[in-house]
Amino acid sequence: MTQTGETYPGERLGLPREGSGSVARLGRRVGAIFIDYGAAYLISGFWGWDAISILVIFAIIQLVFLPTLQGSPGHRIFGLRLVRLDGAWVGLWRPIVRTVLLVLVIPAVIWDADQRGLHDKAAGTVLLRA
Repeated sequence: MTQTGETYPGERLGLPREGSGSVARLGRRVGAIFIDYGAAYLISGFWGWDAISILVIFAIIQLVFLPTLQGSPGHRIFGLRLVRLDGAWVGLWRPIVRTVLLVLVIPAVIWDADQRGLHDKAAGTVLLRA
């Protein structure tokens, strides 16, 4: 239980405790990022597995798939989707802000009581179970 009285992540956002529409938990998030980063790593082999090319490809994957499929390939494989807090389409600028912060790593590992990283808070998004 958190200090603010919520009993589960997403309660103050009006989200269900579990199942479809609930806040994505750590295991699924980590699995999704491994899929996306792994894909970027494999694709970067065409450029000699350069660290910068891996990050650029990872960012491109995020920027292409977040606004079009409501999630990256890793998100979709793990049954997750990215939405705005009001449930609407994320648009184009939110994925850019989210991706830049995700590539910086630090915002992604700092969470609030709803298990939203700073990258999601800055973009006004939430990662949900599909």
